[in-house]
Amino acid sequence: MATFTHATPERCAQLSRALTAAGLTWSDNGQQGDPQLLTYTVTDSHGRTWRIGPATNFQISPSSPGQIWQASCPALMATTPVMSARQVAEHISDVPA
Repeated sequence: MATFTHATPERCAQLSRALTAAGLTWSDNGQQGDPQLLTYTVTDSHGRTWRIGPATNFQISPSSPGQIWQASCPALMATTPVMSARQVAEHISDVPA
């Protein structure tokens, strides 16, 4: 069974800080206490909406335990690999128009 215990309050705070530092507009759905339902909504500089959520425990590599976030953008029909908070914020910021 998939678990999401890696989406700790500190990891959520790291993602929030990374998104803010990247200059992205974002919000979360307030489900930090129930991580399998946790979603961040981010708008990139081109007006596209991205959804970020924690990966399942099956998707996380033991050699990269800080890489727990995965983003998707329906407008681009794209989903990122599992990344760290900083990596996912940079990726969203860097995707061209």
